[in-house]
Amino acid sequence: MKAFPIPVVALGPGTQTEDEHLDYLPMPKDMDTYRAPMLPEPEEIAGRTAAREALAQVLALLDQAAEGAPGGQVGLLSLSPEDRQLVNQVMGEGEASAIVREESSSLEVRIQESVFAGVWRIMSFNGSVLVDDVIEVGPVPMQLRITADEDAESLYRPWRGLLPANVQNAPLLVEEIRDQIARWQPGQPPHVVNLTLLPVTPEDIAYLDHQLGTGRVLLLSRGYGNCRITNTRHPHCWRVVYYNSMDSVILNTVEVVDMPEVAMAAPEDLRDSHERLADVLGYLEQA
Repeated sequence: MKAFPIPVVALGPGTQTEDEHLDYLPMPKDMDTYRAPMLPEPEEIAGRTAAREALAQVLALLDQAAEGAPGGQVGLLSLSPEDRQLVNQVMGEGEASAIVREESSSLEVRIQESVFAGVWRIMSFNGSVLVDDVIEVGPVPMQLRITADEDAESLYRPWRGLLPANVQNAPLLVEEIRDQIARWQPGQPPHVVNLTLLPVTPEDIAYLDHQLGTGRVLLLSRGYGNCRITNTRHPHCWRVVYYNSMDSVILNTVEVVDMPEVAMAAPEDLRDSHERLADVLGYLEQA
């Protein structure tokens, strides 16, 4: 009798061996969510009237912004150190922060979203000296839009020489992006160039970044991983790069849009922030 050409294998529970250890791709582990601020004891709040008034103004601005009206600012520079400390405790630190640096001076604007989405702390420094301190309410601080517009209007000279070695598809992408910028209209959906899915070399990315230029706005949003947003030297053009929790790039894009959506607080975020801040103010008033 000839041997059967296919080996016979018994099937059923216990008949198949498995590896003791399975290797999976590492998944993101951390995600920032809303955490109620750590509030002081009632006796520590006594006499902090100016801080409570400032927070009440922030709540009123949130009420307006949640209904679609423009937000506004509340100045904090005149508060006493004790009142400012209470404001700091209530505001906390949210998932988004930004830096705007002046190229020809020592002025630096540091922006930190509070634990209340759409409520931003904006502190301006001249060297190490604090020169302004405000809370701004809105989807995104106006300073970021103003700076991006100024950068787009300033003189910028892109590369005009021969293409560097190994630059292949970047020139076509630059032309596509510039065409979208020229045809951009307010209110239209963003035009996204997903560099992660395109056959581009590292030299292509470097050439594209040089041709688009880099502005003064740097915004980091920490949610499910990190998102780094920078403005270019072209109007309504942004570089948006997403990283996982291991700081590996998972999505690399150019967006032609007024402001990337990931940078802004949504209307429902502003409504939630209004409810949460109202609860905190209720505690402060009772205390």
